Formats: sequence, structure tokens, C-alpha cells
Amino acid sequence: MSSGLTERRQTILKLVIQEFVETAQPVASETLVRKYRLNVSPATVRNELAALEELGYLTHLHTSAGRVPTDIGYRFFVENLMDRTSLSLPEQRMIRHQFYQVRGELDQWIQLAGSVLARTAQNASVVTPPRSADRLRFRQVELVAIHDTMALAVLVFHGGVVKQQTLALDAVRSPDDLRRCAARISSVLADLELGDVEDLLTRDQQQEGSAEFGDFERQVLDLVARAMDAFEAQAQEQIYSDGLIEMLSQPEFIPALAREDAERAVERMRRALDILKSGRGLGLLIPQALASDGVQVIIGGENSADEMREYSVILARYGVERAVTGVLGVIGPTRMAYPRSISSVRYISSLMSDLLAELYQADQRLPES
Repeated sequence: MSSGLTERRQTILKLVIQEFVETAQPVASETLVRKYRLNVSPATVRNELAALEELGYLTHLHTSAGRVPTDIGYRFFVENLMDRTSLSLPEQRMIRHQFYQVRGELDQWIQLAGSVLARTAQNASVVTPPRSADRLRFRQVELVAIHDTMALAVLVFHGGVVKQQTLALDAVRSPDDLRRCAARISSVLADLELGDVEDLLTRDQQQEGSAEFGDFERQVLDLVARAMDAFEAQAQEQIYSDGLIEMLSQPEFIPALAREDAERAVERMRRALDILKSGRGLGLLIPQALASDGVQVIIGGENSADEMREYSVILARYGVERAVTGVLGVIGPTRMAYPRSISSVRYISSLMSDLLAELYQADQRLPES
């Protein structure tokens, strides 16, 4: 038990958080005694509320006598006080049925996961597409002339990834020249990752007069390295979101009559739009979730990014271990229904893992093209 948190104080803290999540209004002692039929007087509850505030678990807004939870209070609630619930069996059956209606359609699974999470948690959802656990590896390149001074480079990578890039030619080159160059680059770079390609380029540039590659071959090597770097950067940033309406319907985003409250609500709305549109702030949390087991809960000020400090994020990894994995979760104000949000994220991540395991069970990795 944390220092100073008696059993009665823990009970009162739990009730304050449950009441505040439900009503979005500061919680007064009289409300707790009347609604939850506490066997103590309002004066006793007021003393306990004051003690909880002094300990850092509660605070008060403006001059209101009611209390609201702090990030520390929410953290203690999540780890020690909240009821461990699961989605009801009818909900689970309905959700599973929706997913199996689009069996084998990965893009639709991703969209459906976001939609279901937003609806069940009544907040915004985020989903990253599943990625191979292996780094992107080069397979081959083809060079096709499309003009005297221009060629098309078709880059093929393991896992079925294909990219096309135009390449400016330093001189007119015959189809045979292009084929020979492509064959040599394909042979030298076969199965290499981005770091290996970059190391190869660096070593060749340092050899000066005894360089292994000619200028044109080095140009193709550089194009391969840049294409691989761009693909990996894009994959890291790819985050799908849903539930904007659900999140903006929360009281935190509804302007009050007071001008300062309205301005605060509008600013929160602008930040929420920016986070969901750009992924800013979330990108730092995705690698952590990919490297972690179970459901991760990041509350308010625990976020390292300033723009995320008024939000809580609940994330979980899904996929096939050591083969293909992604991340899904919920984002919303810190006044969040944590038990339901956590159970929703846990169930959907488990379901997505089951679906992907069926999809890739043949060899437990992404199929080659």
C-alpha cells in the first residue's frame, strides 16, 4: 500500500475517479456520501479528500469544492483499484463476426479495428499496419530505358515490396549496358539491409582510385539506399486513425460559456486534430509498444511529448511473434473509462493476432513475391 493511502482513502479515490469519468464534473463529498451510501459523514469524506489532495492523487479546479483526479491518481487507479473487466460475450461475438465477414482482407481488418475501438471506447483510435519483423532487404533491380537521358529503376525487395524510381542517366546507355549494371547491382546487394548498402557505398567512396564501382553503378547504389531509407521512414510514420467525432464529443472539447474555457476547448480540439492527422507525439510511443508485451497505458504527463500531456494513450502490440507485428490502441483525454478502454484494446489486439496467425500460418512470415 502506498504511504498514506488507507483502505478508506483508496475506496474514496476509486469512487471519485469513477464519478468524474462518468459526469466530467468535480466530485464533492456530499455526492459521494449520498450516491454511494457511504457509512461516514460528509465531513469525514471532506477530510479524506483533502488528504488525498495533499498526497497528490486529487486536485481541485478554480474555487470549486469538488475534486478531480491527477495523473498520479489515475495511475494508482489503473494499477491497483480498477475492476479488471472484459468485453461482454455478445460484444465479443459481434466484433468477431464483423472481422470474419472480411476474412483475408488486411486493409479492411485495419480499418475495422480502428472503427470498433473508437466505438467501444468512445474515443479516437490508432492502428499501424503490420510490418515484417525483419528489416527491409534488397532482392533485385531492373533498369529500363524510357528516354536517352532517363531510365526507370524497378526495385524489388523481399516481402513483395516493389518500388519504381526514375533515374537520370549521365550518358546515353544501351539496353545491354542497363541490363549488365542491373545484374551486377542485384548480385552485389542481394539480401542486404539498408545499413549494409550504406556501408558498401561509404567503403567504395573511400577507396578513391581503386573504387569497386563506376560512377553509374554508384548512382544506382545511391538510388537503392535512398529508396530503402524512404520506405522505412514512411512505414514508421504510417498511422491510421478513427473516432475523431467520438473524441471531440467528450466534454473536454465542448466550449463553455466563459471565454477562457472556450479558447481552451478550441485549442484542445486543434491539438487533437493535429495529433491524429500527423501522428505527432504518437510516433514516439509506437516503437515502445512494439517492444513491449501486454497493454501499455500512458497517462497525461507520462508522455514525453508536450502536445500529448493532456491525453492518455492505451496501446497493445498485435500480430505474429518474430514475423509480422503492428500496434493498435485508443487515445483520449485523461478522464477516460480505463477499464473498458483497456479491455477493448486487449480484445481487439488478441483478435487481430489470431487473424494474422491464420493468414501467415503457412510459414510464419510474410510470403515472398
